[in-house]
Amino acid sequence: MLPATAAALACLAALLAWPVPAALARAGWARRDPLVALVCWQAIGLAGGLSIIGALLVHGLAPWGHSLPEAGWAVLRGHAALDPVRGDHWVALTLAGVLAVELVGVLLLSWVRTARTRRRHRALLELIVQPAAVPDARLLEHPAPVAFCIPGARPLLVLSSGMVEELDDAQLDAVVAHERAHLRERHHLLLLPFVAWEAALPVLPAAARAHASVRQLVEMRADDVALRLLPAGSRRTLAQAIVAVAGGAGGGVPAGALSVAGSAVGARVVRLLEPPSPLPAAARWTALASAALLLLVPTLLLVLPAVL
Repeated sequence: MLPATAAALACLAALLAWPVPAALARAGWARRDPLVALVCWQAIGLAGGLSIIGALLVHGLAPWGHSLPEAGWAVLRGHAALDPVRGDHWVALTLAGVLAVELVGVLLLSWVRTARTRRRHRALLELIVQPAAVPDARLLEHPAPVAFCIPGARPLLVLSSGMVEELDDAQLDAVVAHERAHLRERHHLLLLPFVAWEAALPVLPAAARAHASVRQLVEMRADDVALRLLPAGSRRTLAQAIVAVAGGAGGGVPAGALSVAGSAVGARVVRLLEPPSPLPAAARWTALASAALLLLVPTLLLVLPAVL
């Protein structure tokens, strides 16, 4: 039972390591509903990690039982193996432990480093920014049009004086709505696992592809949320604001911040000016069901043999 389970999990991990992320990154429907696409990306990341670590664990613990729970319980209680333990079993267990520690460790390290960087930038900015005319925002004396938010326990929304002078009131409102969407939906938490994934597995092309795709979808999602808070007909206004800010955002946005011109400016402007049709309800629910299935399959493969 366990060898077949390990093989199935390994096949699933291989699919989630390259073909599935590549297909989702190219999928045109993702831009039609960034939120659903973000859910799918999160499911791919979680299911992929669970599959590869689960495959290694299942293979490594095969001599101790006929299912992962049984074998794991036998090892914890110090029972002897039912079958001979070969070198490949020890290698699999070692790799499972190393990979689990690396993935979790890099995730925690990325969170700590990012949080520390944001606290440092926030502390420095609070020394030089001034209250802005926009509620809950701060004004930074900077000639370039720059706008960004620093998420966290004490979020900070910063607008440069150059941006306030260059943009009209409607465009300024659009930028602020975009940044507030980032803060309200905690988009930095959606990005963190993929920052860690890319750092932990830099040789895996899917890791960089996933990070870039999630960054783009997060910005598109913030555009969509901002449009709901703005008056009707604000698509062109938001597009104009993005283009204006994009020219000066490169050198003025601190690490760890989220900016209205943060990613995929051209694709977002086209999407705003030529909005795609909404994703049909059937397609939306199919994608969400697929994401749930991605998480369910490795879980069942790990647990189901114990009850059969």
